[in-house]
Amino acid sequence: MTITVEHRQPGIGWRLVPGSLARLLGIGYGAAVYAIFVVTLLYAIGFVSGVIVPKSIDTGAIWPPPVALCIDLQLLGLFMAQHSGMARRGFKRVLTGHVPPLIERSTYVLCASLVLILLFAGWQPLPATVWQAADPRAIAALRSLSALGWLIVLGTFLTGHFKLLERKLKVLNFAGRVTSPVAFKTPGLYRFVRHPLYFGFILAFWATPAMKAGHLLFAAVMTAYICAGIWLEERDLLAFFGDRYRQYRKRVAMLLPGLF
Repeated sequence: MTITVEHRQPGIGWRLVPGSLARLLGIGYGAAVYAIFVVTLLYAIGFVSGVIVPKSIDTGAIWPPPVALCIDLQLLGLFMAQHSGMARRGFKRVLTGHVPPLIERSTYVLCASLVLILLFAGWQPLPATVWQAADPRAIAALRSLSALGWLIVLGTFLTGHFKLLERKLKVLNFAGRVTSPVAFKTPGLYRFVRHPLYFGFILAFWATPAMKAGHLLFAAVMTAYICAGIWLEERDLLAFFGDRYRQYRKRVAMLLPGLF
């Protein structure tokens, strides 16, 4: 079977002739990467919550606090650098000048998953206690909030996200099909908050009955990074959707309905 690939314009993207072996390989690669990502996300739930997984955010060999802090900050910095750097339009333009868009997106997800796996493996606990809930009702409430946060994260990934719509457009173009422009949609929780995915992460990171120093470091840095990501994402959404997103932003709160 011959592989036929047409490079439409440098830096714009690729179109694969339907039925080619390259198309099947690309779709298979994307499916494999997605499976790795799902497993990584599920491990992240156990890592932060301290359940099921062999190594969590508060377990492992105890290093001197300055050493552990230095290692953890480097791991967080690596994650942020990869996650932000590869997501920039300039990087995407360069990469899609050489590979089809499906491969570009899948490669980004694969790299993000591998960096997270490295973070899980290399994370050093900081065991000092910041707070410890003693009342069983408080413990149950905090665990329920954490579970709710992860359910929001998983539900948001399943029901769709603005960026997932863009990925779908790229996948269909890669497969040689014609698609319409990305539609502005607000499914599910997007009718109540603009960033339910980020809200879910923040809730999951902070709602814990036993907050250790290492967990606090992780939650604080990731929350700051999420806030910066919201600012950048909203800038891109305003540029892409214009007045439609501007009106949506006036009507709907950023993270908490009726508050902000």
